[in-house]
Amino acid sequence: MSDHRYSDAEIAAVDRTIRERRDMRHFLPDPLPEGLIERLVEAAHLAPSVGYMQPWRFIRVRDSERRTRIHALVEQERLATAAALPSRNEEFMQVKIEGIRDCAELLVVALMPERERHLIGRRTLPEMDIASVGCAIQNMWLLARAEGVGIGWVSFFEPQALADLLEMPAGARPLAILCIGKVPAFYPRPMFEDAGWGQRLPLEDVLFDERWKVGAGGTAPSY
Repeated sequence: MSDHRYSDAEIAAVDRTIRERRDMRHFLPDPLPEGLIERLVEAAHLAPSVGYMQPWRFIRVRDSERRTRIHALVEQERLATAAALPSRNEEFMQVKIEGIRDCAELLVVALMPERERHLIGRRTLPEMDIASVGCAIQNMWLLARAEGVGIGWVSFFEPQALADLLEMPAGARPLAILCIGKVPAFYPRPMFEDAGWGQRLPLEDVLFDERWKVGAGGTAPSY
């Protein structure tokens, strides 16, 4: 056994947090405990980043009027997405996709400008800056779940319109609107799974030996 291994109880806690993390849409209006939002951002800031570029930036939105304008951008994209679904647009319109006006805290996560200066690990894969931000958000998500707080990642928006609204510099790019707050309950399963939009793929459809598995399932669904 490795000397660096955590205890069984600590490993079980990590495993439980991963399994019970949910993308939340329903929030209570109660404020978060003092200092928690800063701790969540600190957890995000401790994430790995390619070339140690730390490309993430966070904008905390507390002004109600600005939240309303962000909500309007999301609603515009929600309607456009519904219109683009050839067979399930009415069904999609019944799915709650955000809690912008309900959650205690709203963060917009963005890529910093001038990312092209960072070449280590990105010369052939420049999108690794996006992957790094994904790691940061996952860190935050897991700590939030351990604290009993929900996070919902909203990606329904036109990036430049949101960047303009938040006065981001040229080259910065918003990737996520995060709704953060206390919740009535955590969903027992992912909400989109319960709504009939997909299921967790079996491990054999995502883990291959030596080469790509011919005939592997899990292709993107057609709506």
